[in-house]
Amino acid sequence: MEMLNFLANSPAVFLCFIGIVFLIVGSFLNVVIARLPITLKQDWRKECYEYLELTMPVSDQELTTKRINILLPRSYCPKCNATLRILDNIPILSFIFLRGKCHFCKAPISIKYPLVELLTALTCVVVAWNFGFTWQTLAGCVLTCVLIVQSGIDLENKFIPDEITMPVLWLGIAIAIYDVFVNLQGSVLGAIYGYLILWATYWIFYIATKKEGMGYGDFKLLAMLGAWLGWQMLPFIIICSSIIGSIMGILMLLLTDKDSNTRIPFGPFLAIAGWIALLWGDTINTWYLGYIGLIQ
Repeated sequence: MEMLNFLANSPAVFLCFIGIVFLIVGSFLNVVIARLPITLKQDWRKECYEYLELTMPVSDQELTTKRINILLPRSYCPKCNATLRILDNIPILSFIFLRGKCHFCKAPISIKYPLVELLTALTCVVVAWNFGFTWQTLAGCVLTCVLIVQSGIDLENKFIPDEITMPVLWLGIAIAIYDVFVNLQGSVLGAIYGYLILWATYWIFYIATKKEGMGYGDFKLLAMLGAWLGWQMLPFIIICSSIIGSIMGILMLLLTDKDSNTRIPFGPFLAIAGWIALLWGDTINTWYLGYIGLIQ
């Protein structure tokens, strides 16, 4: 209790504490982003063979029996398979001291690992700075970490796992009982409307163009954000994510050799808009509604 009281009464120390803790959490998020898709694909492959009543080839049997999960085996170099030392797993610092190379084989280490660690720490510090020493900070940091994982997986694998989205959606409804960010009615309506809005948009676009504009994971992600932040935030999240997505899409076409048919994951844009709504959504909505004259 003394430690909690000290953190509550020392804002600067509290923010430093949050930064250090979530640097470490960011290292774990890297593991989730890298390993969860592999585990899911192994399960899906096995289920497909069982459903079709087909004999699994030896090569696929080896893939499904060499199981990995979030915790095991210990972190290893994907190039030489050497198990990393504790000193190789210190967030940010290990990357700097190793000069971005594996200690054993000197293969380059992807810059995404320290970036995810740094992003996790910085965004959670902003959440703590905005909400202070409250339950909202704890919940906000949890949501922030989830959004980072969902974005990372969607960027690399072009899907958002239900195994993350659905439990966190229910968690958002559960904490709404205590009015952490929104009341229970707003949370439930946010989940319902969030899913239906993108579901309807998907089918309208598909009927008009015969193309799939987004995936079902995006519907569920918006439903999850609606459950956490309430239905009132949905218009802002949709508009903000569409603007961010349009800007990034144009930049990608201008700066790379990709064409207009290249699939760009929409999940990260929803995540960015949802995070902005978490922190400043009420202020932005109040300003906008006042600007157009709906509120005084």
